[in-house]
Amino acid sequence: MDSFTDLHSFNLLFNEYYNRFILFAQSYVKERETAEDFVSEAFTLLWENRNNLSKNTIPQAYILTIIRNRCLNHLQHIQVRHRIENRLSEHEEWRLSLSINTLQACDPEFLFSEELKQIIDETLRGLPKKTREIFVLNRFEGLSYKEIAEKMKLSTKSIEFHISKALGELRISLKDFLPLTFFFILF
Repeated sequence: MDSFTDLHSFNLLFNEYYNRFILFAQSYVKERETAEDFVSEAFTLLWENRNNLSKNTIPQAYILTIIRNRCLNHLQHIQVRHRIENRLSEHEEWRLSLSINTLQACDPEFLFSEELKQIIDETLRGLPKKTREIFVLNRFEGLSYKEIAEKMKLSTKSIEFHISKALGELRISLKDFLPLTFFFILF
């Protein structure tokens, strides 16, 4: 390595191998700028570490190892990103299919039918009195959690708990009517 500790020898090495190393890196990363960054970084590390390297170090192999590792990390990062994008895409496709299917299954007349009203009324009657009162105040009378908490002398967290409990029971009762559940919970 002694022959590359001076600037002249380093420049000779740089001039002879720089473009070759760029072609090597670019054959993997496909982007010239990225390849140039990796090669420049490798030469910089060689220069900065020149006094700490073993005398048996082959400068070209040292540089190529750094370039290979940078390319490998770059490609693995892209691979992980693609996996995540594919999972997100699959999830979005599932959500889109679910939306289409629930809209197709939605029967607006049933939404306002006596049968549905009976299911909701039965579910509400089955709730503990306080939970039912809180739910009715929120969903049917339009009071906020804070307003209900003040009116019933409870904490807002208590109101959240009771509303959540009521919605859970309604979800169970309306499980066969998925689109209706969304309508009921949102409004």
